Amino acid sequence: MSASDDPRRVHFQSPEYLVDRLNAIADLFGKDRTDVLVEAMREYIEKTADSESFQELVATKYYDDQLDFKTAKQLIGAESDQRLRLLKSDLESEPLDIAAPEDVDIYDGEAMTVPTDDVKEQ
Repeated sequence: MSASDDPRRVHFQSPEYLVDRLNAIADLFGKDRTDVLVEAMREYIEKTADSESFQELVATKYYDDQLDFKTAKQLIGAESDQRLRLLKSDLESEPLDIAAPEDVDIYDGEAMTVPTDDVKEQ
């Protein structure tokens, strides 16, 4: 068991009906109430962390320097956080000043047009 897996006592208040339902579920499965709570928290955290809107929120807060590296890593995992760090670093760096090649015409060939008569406004 790693240090991060060591149990930590947490005290919070909950509506009585939720505690009663939790106790009934724990009894039904022959589990301890704490085990059911930990399982529920784990599932909620995994579901939340996997959602696109949550990851976008973390990215936005990270890019705006409202979240640090350690917190972002806890929220979305090491792999996703590494992508955020690389993109943030890239966004903060100076743009490359690369001249277009003189021997290549990027507009070579026929131009295509799209008729707008068939396009309906939404």
